[in-house]
Amino acid sequence: MIFFKRRKTRKELKSIIHRANVLLASRGDLFNKGEVSLLRAHIAKAKEACKAGDLAEMNSEGDKLDNCLEKLNPPRQFEWIYENFDVLVVAISVAMAFRAYFYQPFKIPTGSMQPTLYGIHSTVCDPSEHGIMDTPPLNLFRWMITGTSLKVVKAKANGTVRFTSGAGSKKPGYTPVVVAGLPHYVPNDAFEKDQNERPFKLKGGVSHGASVRKGDVLWSGRVVTGDFVFVNRIKWNFKRPVRGEVMVFSTTGINGLQQGTHYIKRMTGLPNEKMQLKEPNLIVDDQIITGPGRLGLIARREKIGEWAPAYSGFKPSLRGGSGPGLLGTEHDVVNLNGSQYYAMGDNSDNSYDSRYWGPVPEKNLLGPASIVYWPFTSPRLGWIK
Repeated sequence: MIFFKRRKTRKELKSIIHRANVLLASRGDLFNKGEVSLLRAHIAKAKEACKAGDLAEMNSEGDKLDNCLEKLNPPRQFEWIYENFDVLVVAISVAMAFRAYFYQPFKIPTGSMQPTLYGIHSTVCDPSEHGIMDTPPLNLFRWMITGTSLKVVKAKANGTVRFTSGAGSKKPGYTPVVVAGLPHYVPNDAFEKDQNERPFKLKGGVSHGASVRKGDVLWSGRVVTGDFVFVNRIKWNFKRPVRGEVMVFSTTGINGLQQGTHYIKRMTGLPNEKMQLKEPNLIVDDQIITGPGRLGLIARREKIGEWAPAYSGFKPSLRGGSGPGLLGTEHDVVNLNGSQYYAMGDNSDNSYDSRYWGPVPEKNLLGPASIVYWPFTSPRLGWIK
């Protein structure tokens, strides 16, 4: 029994010595010379008692050192809050450093990369079809797993419904529907369009020009958040970018784009190459590109799975005009300089990319998108190709 008691006492004394050393290292500069000398003396005596193994001496020196610690560092009320806050600060610092230098999370807001990556998308749902999974807290649980949430857009005032182009929307992935001057945000894919690609009606909802009263439902549906991906910020520091990689880049300094944000597209052109588009093919230096990876699937208009629509191929913009760095028609040619890359969305019919605003400077490159990590039920979960 004495053996086990001595071992327990020695363990407790070592814990007190450890606390004293931590205090000396973290706050020693705040103590005067006398306090530092006193603390070090108690630590030394405690270590000697621990080494000698005498039970009474270990208890005595442990009490003395513990009393010294309380005098130099009195316990604060709600001490556990301070301790957990310190742990939280360290955890956040590590996470921010990881984000800044290694892998950065990124959300896909729009459908320009479909079906490779999905942005915010929706399905129409009548308000009467809402069930128990649409009520708290079950709706939160479903959102955490599937990224799906219920959205019912109601008119904020009496007025006439007006559709906008959605350009420059304050909510990426959403288009404002204006009633009485007030914006009501609905997902980009919630519109029915005419042969000229102009929205004229909300799917399962109201039409452009309709009169509504405050509280009327403009649109109702289930909205699935865009894919969340990790961007590899290390790779391009050691290896040159490769055609076909899904690239994330800063928009700063690129005319025609919202400044201070990031875009995600596929890298189709590399420095010093000649670019041309002849539907459905991507042509580089007068050669039709058939790879690597998804580039061939896109050109052949194939599917990546039973759940996905077929790719639409590579197409000139066919609108917005031609100019330096732009590919508006099949006759346009772009010659990239030694520090430019060409970015295109996999969904040529619905992608605002280099065809419209020109090449991406090398200094704007952030890294390749590597992994889809959420929603957990996404068929695209895993490595990005």
